[in-house]
Amino acid sequence: MHDHPFVSEAHEGKPWFEWIVVAVVVVALAVACLGNTMAATVIIAATSIITAALRLVLRDRSPWKVRSVAFDVIIGVGLGCGLLMLYFAPNIIALLHR
Repeated sequence: MHDHPFVSEAHEGKPWFEWIVVAVVVVALAVACLGNTMAATVIIAATSIITAALRLVLRDRSPWKVRSVAFDVIIGVGLGCGLLMLYFAPNIIALLHR
């Protein structure tokens, strides 16, 4: 018998939660198309950070699973914070150069 990681969906996240995340991304897309890119960026970043926090707190009971707990948290928080930093970087740089 081979020792390999589980790849079946029984060990992954919950589809109902994944569809909620998809719906939030669609809402963010609609908000961006209406011209409010800041709100859309914050929605995506907050969703990423919240899913990472859920994964960290609930661990194996989390409805959001991609890989290991550490991977999911690092990617989720990194994406959320990275998006916010990239969006607000020009404003911060402009403030520093006054």
